[in-house]
Amino acid sequence: MTTTERTKRLLLVEDEESLRSSLRLNFELEGYDVTTAARGSEAMERIRGARFDGIVMDVMLPDVDGFTICETMRLEGDRTPVLFLTARTLPQDRIRGLKSGDDHLGKPFELEELLLRVQKLMARSDGGSSRVGPSKRTFGTNAVDFDSFEVVGQRGLHKQLTQREIMLLKLLMDRANEVVAREEILEKVWGYDVFPTTRTIDNFIVSFRKYFEVEPRDPQHFMSIRGVGYKFVP
Repeated sequence: MTTTERTKRLLLVEDEESLRSSLRLNFELEGYDVTTAARGSEAMERIRGARFDGIVMDVMLPDVDGFTICETMRLEGDRTPVLFLTARTLPQDRIRGLKSGDDHLGKPFELEELLLRVQKLMARSDGGSSRVGPSKRTFGTNAVDFDSFEVVGQRGLHKQLTQREIMLLKLLMDRANEVVAREEILEKVWGYDVFPTTRTIDNFIVSFRKYFEVEPRDPQHFMSIRGVGYKFVP
């Protein structure tokens, strides 16, 4: 890294103290400005409080697993490149990691390989923002702007949604025609420091029907699947 280049900021999320310290030292020797976190909730605080050029994250953390953290980041519009470190090597784990993140390296690993992968990871953030650009979607006669949180709904409605409303809406729209379980919604939209009930989600769905359905009592877009969860139908 030359003196004319901006120092790249790296977030390292690893609960094993000795490994975290060793990796931090090696990343700093590579010239990165390293911030660390030992727990998933701590990582989310770091991510929401600063911008990073890349994230190296263990999957198996004490409170919130790395996959869920990354999926929550994406719902919030954060596209910072993420490399997962994990001892979980089943195909479904690798697939989930690559769907939500950008790279996946199994434990144990060679340090040289990790450093090369992080170098490539950091290159992905060059020349661009870690945040998603303009993101507007339509369904029926409705329109949603995920950047401004503004929606155009039925009966001439123009409204600015809350962050949790927009996160829930994005989660459902990203998984169109798929039933999303209540537990997954509570985990990804509300997180771990609050204790909402499934009734809280019901209230949000009722609001969405008022905003977007031609006939809220006969919904065509926001469906409740009894005993399971909720489904968005475009």
